[in-house]
Amino acid sequence: MSALFRPARRALVRRTTSLGVSSLALPLLLAACAADPPPAPPPSDPAPVTVDAARDELAALAAAAQDRHLAARYTFTSGDEPARTILVTSANDGSWRVDVPGGALGGTADVSLAATADGLFQCALPSAARPEAASCVRLGDRDDTLPRRLDPRVQHPFTDWLDVLTDRRAPLAVSPARALPGVTGACYSVETTSASLNAPLDVGIYCYDEDGTPTAVKTEYGTLTLAGAPAPAPASVQLAGPVVEAEPLGTASPPPPDPSGTPSAGTH
Repeated sequence: MSALFRPARRALVRRTTSLGVSSLALPLLLAACAADPPPAPPPSDPAPVTVDAARDELAALAAAAQDRHLAARYTFTSGDEPARTILVTSANDGSWRVDVPGGALGGTADVSLAATADGLFQCALPSAARPEAASCVRLGDRDDTLPRRLDPRVQHPFTDWLDVLTDRRAPLAVSPARALPGVTGACYSVETTSASLNAPLDVGIYCYDEDGTPTAVKTEYGTLTLAGAPAPAPASVQLAGPVVEAEPLGTASPPPPDPSGTPSAGTH
């Protein structure tokens, strides 16, 4: 071969060799990429219970509580006051009665609230401070709102607040809550989302068994806790005494005696 063509031949060999190496390296590179598996996605945490789910759960339990007829005892504690036993009766005919020791006259008088087909009643019960026989005053129709001055508040978790908890339009925010000490069932934290001064219920912790039995309610006013297994409900509640024409007992303490009625010194 002529020396004239030797450099060109060597350049052609180099280019051919380079192309050959590249063509061999490309499949190897692709094979290496294909052999590497894609990175595994990070493990996902269990999805938290959403607010809507908690709201639905509480609404279902409150609906079961509306259909739960029973006679039960609850312990009520509030601040440093002595514990009181609240008697709750939800009868099979839809009537109800809640007996509240110390529920009137600044805690010195016992009362019973009851709703029957004949209306809403407050009954004054015999007590050490008021030994008279029990008597009842009609306050209005059974679904009427109890005036604040007569309202001991402990009856609401068993009556009208159940309507609020089952109403999805009510301005409430609900989330799961840790069970209160010694309390069975599921507990939920309930807040109001309305700026109104007249909140539909007291914010706090509401607890229910699966069958709808209220097991505890904790609000700023105090804590109600189920004390023992409920008894079967009666067919209907009975008022504590006869219905009379009288003024109902308010929750406020009675005014002190008028000192002007006491003879002053030196008078006869």
